[in-house]
Amino acid sequence: MIRMMRAADWSEVSAIYQEGIDTGTASFRTPDASWKDWDSSHLKACRFVARKGKEIIGWSALLPVSANYDIGRVGEIEVYVRYGYKGQGIGSLLLDALVKESENKGIWMLQAGIFLQNSALLKIHEKAGFRLVGYREKIGKAKGIWQDNLLMERRNKLIA
Repeated sequence: MIRMMRAADWSEVSAIYQEGIDTGTASFRTPDASWKDWDSSHLKACRFVARKGKEIIGWSALLPVSANYDIGRVGEIEVYVRYGYKGQGIGSLLLDALVKESENKGIWMLQAGIFLQNSALLKIHEKAGFRLVGYREKIGKAKGIWQDNLLMERRNKLIA
């Protein structure tokens, strides 16, 4: 079941976030220390969790891309799925919810930076209508290792 994220979800969300970061192939970021920090750094719209029973098994949200863009109209995607639930379509469900809600909120472009090794994330973005727009070599370090990154984007089909 997919639903909107709540502040009370933070402990489970941050644990899933840390799992992804620990792989070294999911993010250059480190989890924020508190809900307040995370909440203030992410767009208020388009925050979802996936649940199985009472357990949160994944989440998705949008970060603002840059102050140079129309704030709140361009978002960078984060999608994370708890270990033990990968490969079951949870990431696709979360990404689809994010795309639909972002279109309804008037966000005109979504972008995702995907590590080359993260083929599962690449596949779900392609399935959701994202296109490859760039290759960024050694854009940042994760766990001390320089990483290459694919830049993908999807334009809002309702705004065109």
